[in-house]
Amino acid sequence: MRALTIGLASVLTLCAPAWAGPAEDYTALREEIWQATLDDEPLLATSLGDRRGDGALGDASLAAYDRRIAAAQRFLARLEAIDAAALPDDLAVDRAIVQRSLADRLAASAHAHDRFVLFTNRGGWFLYFASLPERSPLFTLADYESYVGRLEAFGQINADSLARAREGLSRALAQPCEPMRGLDQRAAAIIGDDARASVFARPFARRPDTIPEAEWEALTARAMTALDQVVAPSYGEVARFLTDEYLPACRAGLPGVSQTPGGAEYYAHLARRYTTTDMTPDEIHQLGLSEVARITAEMEAVAGSAGFASREEFIAHLRSDPQYYLTDADAYLAYAAALAKQIDGWMPRLFGRLPRQPYTVLPIPAASAPGNTTAYYEPGSLAAGQPGIYRVNTTELDQRPLWELPALGVHEAVPGHHQQIALQQELDIHPLRANGTFFTAFVEGWGLYSERLGIEMGLYDTPAKDMGRLSYEMWRAARLVVDTGIHAKGWSKQEAVDFMLKTTALSPANIDAEVNRYITTPGQALAYKIGELKIRELRTRAEQALGTRFDLRAFHDAVLENGAVPLDLLDAHIDGWIASQQG
Repeated sequence: MRALTIGLASVLTLCAPAWAGPAEDYTALREEIWQATLDDEPLLATSLGDRRGDGALGDASLAAYDRRIAAAQRFLARLEAIDAAALPDDLAVDRAIVQRSLADRLAASAHAHDRFVLFTNRGGWFLYFASLPERSPLFTLADYESYVGRLEAFGQINADSLARAREGLSRALAQPCEPMRGLDQRAAAIIGDDARASVFARPFARRPDTIPEAEWEALTARAMTALDQVVAPSYGEVARFLTDEYLPACRAGLPGVSQTPGGAEYYAHLARRYTTTDMTPDEIHQLGLSEVARITAEMEAVAGSAGFASREEFIAHLRSDPQYYLTDADAYLAYAAALAKQIDGWMPRLFGRLPRQPYTVLPIPAASAPGNTTAYYEPGSLAAGQPGIYRVNTTELDQRPLWELPALGVHEAVPGHHQQIALQQELDIHPLRANGTFFTAFVEGWGLYSERLGIEMGLYDTPAKDMGRLSYEMWRAARLVVDTGIHAKGWSKQEAVDFMLKTTALSPANIDAEVNRYITTPGQALAYKIGELKIRELRTRAEQALGTRFDLRAFHDAVLENGAVPLDLLDAHIDGWIASQQG
């Protein structure tokens, strides 16, 4: 790995033992932070082959939250006492990334939303737990014992999470009503009428050869008891809480988080955190309007090339013509999978380094698919025997045109999220960096940048597919306008929907689901376009500086070789890489 080359300001140092230098102080502290992370996150530990958290789900109580924040404060104080200027370049950058992660965590904790808003219309502890069978290594007796232990532990984490959510209600921190409708039914559907027929029972459909029959029978009986006595009642509690307490107390009126106590300040924090910049919501809004105007002109040109009088006329055709839609879920999934395999063939031409971990293409689980986004990526784990998963929504197929699948595939699978995230897990960097830091602007910016690589692959070989690419880019530009409009400028949901219907080629069902997502997850959608614009800027800078010596594969490897980093550190790193190529 080439070290990031940046200049970092010195900070005041505390007295250290005579035997320890700044590098030793830092590496010891980094390891301490990492071990504390593994102690607090048993599912993360399992994904890395560390058995310390077997049978555990972690502590979701407010007391545990406060303990973790207090620990982060102590870690940050110790970190800032280490002189960055006295560290070698690689450790100085490593320190800067860990410092940013700790500082972001502490900044979030200053807002009550971070403590008490525990779920959205598509994510939360009870929805995340439903993927436990797929995220668990299930090879040995110890693996199955750990899995059953987690079934048994769900009751406590569920009770603690519900207590915090109730506290959020008492502080007027509920989500808006409309996006949350039906969440109680989706929660109930996870467990269904018979817990023993739910997703949680699937690991016991067949006994592994590594487990003796007597032990298997005992373990199966224990699992079924946990499903009947812990998991099913817990999901019943969630559904009743949502039906009887949460939905009656949801927020009416304008949906923005700024309508909640302290919400305007919280949103300004989220804008900084998700973009890793100092941009204000208003600056982001104006950038979005500028990008929308630029992409609109490109869409008009594509519509003209297809023989249509206007962008609107072409989009109306794309939304309604049956030739662009499939009616069978299996056929739609097969189409997405075949396209993904075609894209795989381009990877050696775009990168010098590819991850060992494979990925697969699967549907979004039926219980969470309605109202969910079009697709998403689930990271895998070599240690846990899990591939990366490109999840595709196979519901409402009359709203999911085939012309959007090329851009979708390159974003969610390769060269987008799977390439970046799986490679980060395998980099020669400390595991805290590889698995314990996450910067959305980099991760999602890379995904959106990858959509442009489809141009070089020849994926957008028809006007319809090219309009699909532009629609997806417009979608991310419109997010800058819509997210800030909702949360900083007092837009209604309908204003946001109307803006996206006017500017993008997305179907009405997708737009409705997306706007609900922006409402319940404020700020996250800002990261994509801002991150992509930075990577495009850096590529242009490198091309101009290096001329005929510019190597696209080497540039991509340089962007990804340190894992996810804040955008200012990425900028400095690519400047260093350009200088090294010139030398």
